[in-house]
Amino acid sequence: MSGRPRCLHRRRSRDERGAVAVEAALVLPILFTVLFGIVDLSMLVRDEVSTTSATRIAARIAATGAGAGPGTCVTRPSAPPCTSQFSPALAQAAADAIQRSGMSMPKDSIDYILVYKANDQGFPGTGTSMPSDCSATTDCVMFTWYDADDKFRWAGGSWDSKTINGCLNQSDMVGVYLHATHDWASGIFGSSIGVDDRAVSRFEPLDPQTCAPGTHG
Repeated sequence: MSGRPRCLHRRRSRDERGAVAVEAALVLPILFTVLFGIVDLSMLVRDEVSTTSATRIAARIAATGAGAGPGTCVTRPSAPPCTSQFSPALAQAAADAIQRSGMSMPKDSIDYILVYKANDQGFPGTGTSMPSDCSATTDCVMFTWYDADDKFRWAGGSWDSKTINGCLNQSDMVGVYLHATHDWASGIFGSSIGVDDRAVSRFEPLDPQTCAPGTHG
């Protein structure tokens, strides 16, 4: 009689440990999935905030360059085409500003940058949405990351700097658009997702003697 309660106690302990193990096997994967999901979403928010900040910095820099003239090129055999006379110097300045902005995401995760003359809706040309390049848009230049040069380089498009209107109350607007790829770390949400943002700013007015198109740049 005295041994029966101890047997029941041991059996109950084994049953409880088994139940705990089963519960842990069911709950832990869910907890880890939630945890990894939170980390992944936090990193996505970080990249979105970084993208927004970088485009605004670049637009402010570009807005000061209405009279900066055309871009210049340094000839180097290993380098891709750089910003040339077909692109305003302000475009390279905007791309350089993004490079120096302290973005948390790797620079090579940035797919491309567009710097363009913005219409009333903030898009290039007469468009109502953002294109993926400048091939069919006037007054628009594209930049991509070049690892060998550790720099964003001109990758297409043209914009004659002499056509910019920098007169007070009539100044053109410049837009900067950045598109990047965010890689999911856990794979819960897939492999990657696009992250993008744009910022538009009106050009700072130039001297009245040189503000009109054709009188500068």
